Amino acid sequence: MSYLDQSRRASSTSMAAVIAIHAGIGAVLVFGLSVAGTVIDKASPIPSFDIKDPPPPPIEPEIVPDAASPAIAPPITAPVPKLDLAPLPPIIDARDYDLPPLPPMPTPRPSATTAPSIPSPTPSVAPVSASPRNDPAGWVTTGDYRSSWINRDLTGTARFRLEISAEGRVTGCAITGSTGHSELDQATCNLVTRRARFQPARGSSGEPVASTYSNAVRWVVPD
Repeated sequence: MSYLDQSRRASSTSMAAVIAIHAGIGAVLVFGLSVAGTVIDKASPIPSFDIKDPPPPPIEPEIVPDAASPAIAPPITAPVPKLDLAPLPPIIDARDYDLPPLPPMPTPRPSATTAPSIPSPTPSVAPVSASPRNDPAGWVTTGDYRSSWINRDLTGTARFRLEISAEGRVTGCAITGSTGHSELDQATCNLVTRRARFQPARGSSGEPVASTYSNAVRWVVPD
C-alpha cells in the first residue's frame, strides 16, 4: 500500500510542474508580442512646404542726357616720351699710376735630385791643322805650261781649297778664285790633287781628323 501512495504523489507533482512551465511560456509570448513592434497610424497627415520664386532684380532708371548741358570733352592724355635705353660707354680712368716695384725674384736652390753639371774636359792637346809634307812650289811648275797656253798668253792666279782626309790624302778640290781661263783652273786642281801630300789635322785629343787646306797658284808664261 505504501508503494502505491508514493507513485501517486510523484505523478501529481510532475503534472503540476509541466503546467507551470507551459503557463510561463505562454506569458512570455503574450508580453513579447505586445511590446516588440509599433504600429504607425496611417491617418496622420504629411507636412508640406510652399516654395516661392525669388523677386526680380530692380530696374535701374535710364539716364537721358540733357540737351542744354555742354558735352564733356574726353580727358587729354600726354604722349609718353620714348626712352633711349642704349648702354652708356664705361668711364675709364686714364690717369697714370706709379706701380710699386716688384719684389726680388728668389734664387732657386739646387735640389738634391738635380744632377750636378759636369764641366767639359779641358783639351789636353791643341788642335792642329793639316800641313803639306812636300813643297807646295813643286805642285805646279813652268813645265806644266802647254804650248797652246803660251801661244795664247794665258796667265792668272788660281785660288783653291782642298779636302784632306784623316789619312792625309786629297779627296777634293774647289776653285775659290778663278784665273779667268777654265783650262788653267782645271789644270790647277788636277795637278795639286795628284802631287800634294799632307800631314792630317788632329783634334783636341790628338786623334787625326779630316780638314781643309787653302792656297793659290800663279800661272806665268815662262821666258
